[in-house]
Amino acid sequence: MDKMCISKGLRKRQGYCLFLIFSWVLMSCNGQAPQKISSTSASKGDQVVGGGCDGCELMYVGMPAQLQAVDTSAGWLSGGQQLHITGKVYEYGGKEPASDVIIYYWQTDDKGYYSPKKGMDPRARRHGHLRGWVKTRKDGRYDIFTVRPSPYPNNSEPAHIHLSIKEPTIKDEYYVDELVFDGDKLLTTSKRKALKNRGGSGILRLLLDGDIQVAEHNIILGLNIPHYPIPKNTEISSGLEIGEDNPSFTPFHAYGPDKGTKTCPVCKYGRYNGIIYYVGNKPDWEDIKTWLQFLEFESERRKAYLKAYFVYGNEKEYSREKRERELEALGKELNLQYTALTYVPSFTDIKSEVVGNKINPEAENTIVIYKNSSIIDKYVNLQPSAENLARIVETLDASQNNLFELPSIFDH
Repeated sequence: MDKMCISKGLRKRQGYCLFLIFSWVLMSCNGQAPQKISSTSASKGDQVVGGGCDGCELMYVGMPAQLQAVDTSAGWLSGGQQLHITGKVYEYGGKEPASDVIIYYWQTDDKGYYSPKKGMDPRARRHGHLRGWVKTRKDGRYDIFTVRPSPYPNNSEPAHIHLSIKEPTIKDEYYVDELVFDGDKLLTTSKRKALKNRGGSGILRLLLDGDIQVAEHNIILGLNIPHYPIPKNTEISSGLEIGEDNPSFTPFHAYGPDKGTKTCPVCKYGRYNGIIYYVGNKPDWEDIKTWLQFLEFESERRKAYLKAYFVYGNEKEYSREKRERELEALGKELNLQYTALTYVPSFTDIKSEVVGNKINPEAENTIVIYKNSSIIDKYVNLQPSAENLARIVETLDASQNNLFELPSIFDH
């Protein structure tokens, strides 16, 4: 089934239709689960995981007894814009894949209505007939084939798809951020800032596979979910979490491709893969040089899609002139061409907006790897050993997949 579901180059409509027929056969054999509704979302008390969820309990209404990792909604052949959402679900922390997690989705149709259909269970009518379920595989993967929703007829909200989660070991179901679409004119700056990043960023960045829109969406269990039983972690805290959007900020570029500017790495190179290597009040210059040589090698080797940045935020005895001389001398010493050497007055600086990255200046380093502006990996106090360098390479190799090679909808 994987070969039928996961894109390997440009797929044809015929392949999708064959897959659709196959998935319908599976669905027809599944039968229906008991029509029970969980009461956990509506339960009183402050310790409900997720803080309560209006409508999440409807995930149990009409749920098939046997769930697959792939689901095709009734909207796929409705004549609207076909949409393929693919991704993985990870355990808290974003490192390990999470299996057997149920994702329930519901959405408006291509006219902006939660349109019911004849014979629906009355309890689920308010979610409309475009609803479905997937259950993650051992590797955490899932795929949803549906139609792109339209905004409400009054244009009060951006087009969106609702998601709720049921983990096998958590009694409460909870919602994660709605899926919204980058480029939607209704997704204003204020609405972007209001997103909570529950489970990670819900902003979908669309690529084209023929005439089908494709979006990768990974979910981090428990991320920004109230009352979630977070595993104990002794690692020093620094930086945003895997699955969150890498925010924009404008460091000074002392050396490298954008020398002499205050260029935002994410704004200018958001579609690229990126590595941002932060160092604050505890610089170890020998380690820094090793990391920079490694980043330069990888940046040159992957120059078609990778951008690397060093962000120095030592607030002790800060001087802009001294900092620029320091970094320029470092760049010349290492003969860097692809790696940008940048700086900010401190990691709490408001003017550059670096404060939004939540970097701990007392950490020896914080390394953030992102793809399409979303954080896919992060390390704190990582030493430049051969083993750790290999871990970074593995992440970069894994992130260069077929979705990256597909054209953006904005290229057309």
